[in-house]
Amino acid sequence: MKILSAQQLAEADQSTISKQHISSNDLMERAATNVFERIHQRLNAAPVPVKIFCGIGDNGGDGLAIARLMMEQGYQVTVYVTNCSKKRSPDFLVNYNRIKEVAKDWPILLSCKDDFPKITPQDIVIDAIFGTGINRALDGWMADLIHYLNDSKAFKVAIDLPSGLYANTAHQPDDAILKADHTFTFQTPKLSFFLPETGSYVGSFEVINIGLDPEYLMEVAPLAELIDREAAQNRYKPREKFTYKGDYGHVLTFAGSKGKMGAAVLCAGAAINSGAGKVTAYLPKEGNNILQTSLPEVMTLQSDGNDFITDFNHNLKATVLCIGPGIGTEKDTVSAFAKAIQQQTTPIVVDADGIVILVQYPELLKTLPKDSILTPHDGELNLLIGDWNNSYERLEKVKEFSDKYHLIMVLKGAHTQIISGSDLFINDTGNPGMATAGSGDVLSGVVASFLAQGYDPITAAIFSVYIHGASGDLAAQTYAHEGLKASVISNFIGPSILQLFRNPPEEQQSQQ
Repeated sequence: MKILSAQQLAEADQSTISKQHISSNDLMERAATNVFERIHQRLNAAPVPVKIFCGIGDNGGDGLAIARLMMEQGYQVTVYVTNCSKKRSPDFLVNYNRIKEVAKDWPILLSCKDDFPKITPQDIVIDAIFGTGINRALDGWMADLIHYLNDSKAFKVAIDLPSGLYANTAHQPDDAILKADHTFTFQTPKLSFFLPETGSYVGSFEVINIGLDPEYLMEVAPLAELIDREAAQNRYKPREKFTYKGDYGHVLTFAGSKGKMGAAVLCAGAAINSGAGKVTAYLPKEGNNILQTSLPEVMTLQSDGNDFITDFNHNLKATVLCIGPGIGTEKDTVSAFAKAIQQQTTPIVVDADGIVILVQYPELLKTLPKDSILTPHDGELNLLIGDWNNSYERLEKVKEFSDKYHLIMVLKGAHTQIISGSDLFINDTGNPGMATAGSGDVLSGVVASFLAQGYDPITAAIFSVYIHGASGDLAAQTYAHEGLKASVISNFIGPSILQLFRNPPEEQQSQQ
């Protein structure tokens, strides 16, 4: 699913109006009807008080149309219009006049100096004050209203996006933004839904298809692509019947040191669990028995070093090298690391201590094969690219880094982001329970496995991140977030792939 900018969505609206020969108000009615139907499915005309706050632009017009549709079905609706300017959009005025046809009481005009209306915990508040057209921070009475609504215990629903939230630009930390419990967003999610500073304002969200011009949507280059169930299905490569293990690649893991042999076990185990034809673990001598006992399916090669890897004197014809988990940064390990990556001619996967070594010896970055995949968490990323002021700056700095070194970057975290040059992909799976030791080691093994199986590098990164998150989601249904551990996530890789093609859930995304 494409993620578009506010400007692109405005262009899509105009293209739709032109090509479908409809008015802007017809499109507004279509959007409002879709939202109303979703609300009505949940409330089923229950006698709950609904308070709708409308601005005087097009988002306010959406709110008025929703209010009218709810009134026609007998809902207890009170409409408040934030009447802070004499400038009103034409579609707002159309819907303002139409609501008078069905309303027992006309909308209450708030002059932006009035006292705020009483809100109770039993109320449902619908926010239709500002939409994607907002281009400045809220201040004065309007900011105070947003804070007042946030402080209320009412359930808050945002239309398109919470008032005060920009679709795709950065905020200041003290900006007034409505903190919604649920958001109905039109046609595509917004980039701000997936970033840590702003995602918490959205609550859970639903993407509502309002029938925007499909030709425009197909041709426009998006800000990002959301990796959802459909995107993962489209990237999956089913196996052929007449094949053998050699057709599914050979992963060599370069992982582990004293006290961190678990990283080697988790990385190699995840590679096997996600379908690599063969996996060989290269590790210190002390780790050999640990790994062979833990993973009988995995072959081993031992370094001369007992506690950490000290050398790399093997010419193993592996398909993919996965290097870094738990290896430490000892001098001999760094030398072995450099030798190993310099022998590679095809993309590799670098994680954890491998990334730290690249930071300490930046000249090694230029020796990585093109389209190699780095999987840093934010601490490791900070070492690579330096500080950032906000998530938008972070994304731009990573794009520059990716382009400079021709690398694919997997930025681990909530809604993991995959960056290849200027292309951005955002994952839709995963949960807070995956913030646990070893989860990243599992991910690196999964990425290496799909790379070895013949997925091109960017597809391997995208599909692996989705499946890794889906494995955590499936495991959490049994273990809860608190009960997740890396080995459990790894064991749910197979079931999560099966789940891709079973009982598709309702098309809904949730902010975790």
